[in-house]
Amino acid sequence: MSTSIVDSKSRWVSVPAVHVILVVAALYSLLPLVWLVTSATKSLGDFSTTGAFEFGEWNLWTNVKTLFTQENGIFWHWLLNSVLYAGGGAVLGALICAACGYAIAKTSFPGRRVLFGLTLTGVLVPTTVLALPMYLLASELRVVDTFWAVFIPLLTNPFGVYLAKVYADASVPDEVLEAARVDGAGQLRTFFTVALPMMRPGVVTVLLFQFIGIWNNFFLPLVLLTDPKLFPVSLGLFQWSTRQTQFPQYTPLVITGSLLAVLPLVVAFLVLNRQWRKGLAAGSVK
Repeated sequence: MSTSIVDSKSRWVSVPAVHVILVVAALYSLLPLVWLVTSATKSLGDFSTTGAFEFGEWNLWTNVKTLFTQENGIFWHWLLNSVLYAGGGAVLGALICAACGYAIAKTSFPGRRVLFGLTLTGVLVPTTVLALPMYLLASELRVVDTFWAVFIPLLTNPFGVYLAKVYADASVPDEVLEAARVDGAGQLRTFFTVALPMMRPGVVTVLLFQFIGIWNNFFLPLVLLTDPKLFPVSLGLFQWSTRQTQFPQYTPLVITGSLLAVLPLVVAFLVLNRQWRKGLAAGSVK
């Protein structure tokens, strides 16, 4: 009897504790975004006369117009570059990861386990460690300060290969592949017409991870690029932020640009949310 009472009390105590932790985590995640929204409505003078989470005099449209005309509209170049880096890199990268994961999961070749082990090891390597070798390799190939110096390295993602492998194991039956081979389909045709549609939720999950990772990528472009017209949004806004002490007028531009840079991530998450959850659920079950 006493044990059941203690269990009941601990259950009622634990539920509010979990709710409090979730609320704190939500506030920790959302408050910076709220500050970004309120600060984007302020002029330079509003930052010294209003609180952190107070709206300004609704200068958002003025800030946006100034943002897109500053330095001959270079922010347009940064947005376009980010769309090309992240959009193209996410689509091609997800396809490459899906093909690699499918090959490891559903085909037999020498060294398959070793290759998969090396792939898992790649997940543990921080991207900052690879920046200098990437620069030296790009220098040897004479592609430093070009679009390809940043775009090509972003097409590989060890975690994406791992996730695609797990999803291929869970969603692509061997019997279906064998039936496709009996019908005369080759490896490429089997992958694109049979396996890839079955792996769609997992591929969308990899695509979303790729898009977010590439869009927020900062260190690799910082090392490989010097031409401002090739900068992604993250590096371009960082360059402006370094001028704020000498030129305070860049402050509202950096904040407004940061707000606009967040919007594609929110849209991508909302559009791909359902497929993303299916892909993660399959990986967790596996």
